[in-house]
Amino acid sequence: MTLALDSATLAEARSFNRKLHWAPRFKIDNCVIPLVIQSLLRLSQFGADGKLARDGIRVTRRTARSDGLDVPVRILRGAAPARGVVLDFHGGGWAIGNAAMNDQLNARMIAACDVAVVSVDYRLAPAAPLAAIMDDCLAAARWLLEGGLPEYDGLPLYILGESAGGHLAAATLLQLKDWPDLLRRITGAIMYYGVYDLAGTPSVRQAGADTLVLHGPSMLDSLRLLTPGLTDEQRRQSPQSPLYGDLSGMPPALMFAGERDPLRDDTLLMAERWRTVTEVECHVLPEAPHGFIRFPTRMAAQVRQRAYAWIRARQN
Repeated sequence: MTLALDSATLAEARSFNRKLHWAPRFKIDNCVIPLVIQSLLRLSQFGADGKLARDGIRVTRRTARSDGLDVPVRILRGAAPARGVVLDFHGGGWAIGNAAMNDQLNARMIAACDVAVVSVDYRLAPAAPLAAIMDDCLAAARWLLEGGLPEYDGLPLYILGESAGGHLAAATLLQLKDWPDLLRRITGAIMYYGVYDLAGTPSVRQAGADTLVLHGPSMLDSLRLLTPGLTDEQRRQSPQSPLYGDLSGMPPALMFAGERDPLRDDTLLMAERWRTVTEVECHVLPEAPHGFIRFPTRMAAQVRQRAYAWIRARQN
């Protein structure tokens, strides 16, 4: 399924891609690059809470406690009473990022949908193994679903993830099958260009040097760095590779991918499997590379608006 995009929107996307062609591709092949990027990210976030306050967004920090884990979460609330809650997992290749990196996106969603957003500051690779990162996300989800914010009990609850966060959202949902009463509380899942096969889908394996944003030729090696010592068969075990999990009981989902994203097949294959058990709306955006939701383009704005409408349609 594709959003209806006019010729001006597609022309703008192509023009933006020509600029991206000259930008560095994201690549993780050692421990130094994530540390440098993470330091620059934190510097760029100086004064972030004040900026949100000027837009009418209140920020609080809590510790989500579950199964012996303490996981920091960042909670954003608007002026209007919340009509839903979004549990947000940031992207960044599991190795960089933090909850505050989604502030701008989350502030827009709060304004459009009257939701509160709980962003998870999970541990990062390579200091933490993937299993520990997934444990943090599951602990945060259980804390929220088990009444961690009692003022929001009974409201629709959505799980949202972008890129690596899409992977963590799907993996968390699969792990919640062990607590079916909690899983049934989730109203829907919104996932932007996630990673669902850690052994590499065909579009990842075929990614060349002409990719945008992501460094195509190194993607398989990066996935292997994330899961050292495993064979591809082992990497495809669920929940670490959600594509191969038992999706029965999953909530309705909204998925987005870009035609020019090496991770395109991850979303297409996941949507194909997901819709065998429940409702899925999947959009593949022409001319869109990885990360397009963050670009200052008409296409990104239309995608965000579609996500807001999807959330609002499921609110009480």
